[in-house]
Amino acid sequence: MVIPRAIQNLIDSFEKLPGIGPKTAQRLTFYLLHVPQGELDKFAISVQNLKIETVLCSNCFIIGSTNPCEICSDRQRDNSLICVVEQPLDVLAIEKSNHYKGLYHVLHGRIDPLNNIGPDEIYIDALLARLKSPKSKFKEMILATNPTMEGEATAMYISKQLKNKNIKIKTTRIGRGLPVGADLEYADDITLQRALEGRSDY
Repeated sequence: MVIPRAIQNLIDSFEKLPGIGPKTAQRLTFYLLHVPQGELDKFAISVQNLKIETVLCSNCFIIGSTNPCEICSDRQRDNSLICVVEQPLDVLAIEKSNHYKGLYHVLHGRIDPLNNIGPDEIYIDALLARLKSPKSKFKEMILATNPTMEGEATAMYISKQLKNKNIKIKTTRIGRGLPVGADLEYADDITLQRALEGRSDY
């Protein structure tokens, strides 16, 4: 059987997504064949507008609809606290806990030599510039990179850079309420709350 080019193109596109294998890509594609055309059109518009209607915050690098983002613009936030995370999804996870009221810095990755990701490929220099800025009111930085080998290496690198550049700020590491090897986006609210409450000097 020859698969129509339109179907094969969509299967190939789904396969490029993380966590989607050939079988899942085929199932998704053939599922969409049974969806009404109006729903497909909405889906296509949502994908098309994904990048057009979002912007990267020039302060914290959260993906939002405005620049600066809603969190950076919120005067009720504690501007003496900055929480450093790997991905925008980690911000959503922490915000769901309703416990943290400070600001964020999103690295958009972690140091991972095996995948050729070094400090220059993520927003570490931008973080150091924020901390060193004369306008900075930060008194504490929470290193909330994931408790994986790469996350720990990233946290250690940032900590060393603070000393090298003589940036004096209280530095803490997110508490061990999270299991080693887990990602922030999958943690429940109580675990995240305990992790933030149990942070320690780093």
